[in-house]
Amino acid sequence: MISGSLVALVTPMHADGAIDWQRLDELLAWHIDAGTNGIVAVGTTGESATLSVEEHCQVIGHTIDKVAGAVPVIAGTGANATAEAVELTTEAERLGADACLLVTPYYNKPTQEGLYRHYRHVAEAVAIPQILYNVPGRTGVDMLPSTVARLAEIDNITGIKEATGDLQRGREVLDCCAGKMAVYSGDDATATELMLMGADGTISVTANVAPVQIAEVSRLAMAGDTEQARALDARLAALNEALFLESNPIPVKWALADMGRIEAGIRLPLTELAGEYHEAVRSALQQAGVN
Repeated sequence: MISGSLVALVTPMHADGAIDWQRLDELLAWHIDAGTNGIVAVGTTGESATLSVEEHCQVIGHTIDKVAGAVPVIAGTGANATAEAVELTTEAERLGADACLLVTPYYNKPTQEGLYRHYRHVAEAVAIPQILYNVPGRTGVDMLPSTVARLAEIDNITGIKEATGDLQRGREVLDCCAGKMAVYSGDDATATELMLMGADGTISVTANVAPVQIAEVSRLAMAGDTEQARALDARLAALNEALFLESNPIPVKWALADMGRIEAGIRLPLTELAGEYHEAVRSALQQAGVN
């Protein structure tokens, strides 16, 4: 089972929006050295919505080649068209991904039955392990625990990224998935508490800038060290908040650029972080011990 601190990695870009392959290589090496347990390539934080299909697959393949088995690579292959999700998932399997992460179909607002049939169809079409991704704040649709429980019966649906930020919902998902699939937090602010409740890790935005800290808090929480996990989580709280002052990945890409890790490239309709938030992000990085 893939577990621990899984970074929802940004896609570095030059100022003109072109993918910066050298910086991507440097970020991957940094995460491996820092103890990150897995790489999620081209998810929401990786700007999947603004990459072409060709670029999407190129980033997945490049990441797999560069990581070279050092840690698992989970490919973001969700789409709001089931056929496109099958196409992307098939290509990720061909490229050698360890698993795929599939967001609930956005914008078209399917019913619970539609969600079930969508995921079942992809799972039946492609054998690779697949992780569900529920983030209603971005997609306009909420996959209920009853639907998750139905999908947990499908052998190659192996996990769910639960990103509602609602710990009661997290408990319901943990209960319905017990022994059947892994549960990952998709909300940095509540990730430590969900792991203390039994989640198998976090798919983290904050890990982009604080890989050592997120790897450690994940280890502590999953080991049941409540006191130390909560103490470290408290140091990260301001950062977890600051990285969502504007839509993800705007703040985290700005923070990485300010740290000298990447250039300031981001694609429209996303824009660079507003100046009024710069000091808050810098202060939160310092409080978290990030340099």
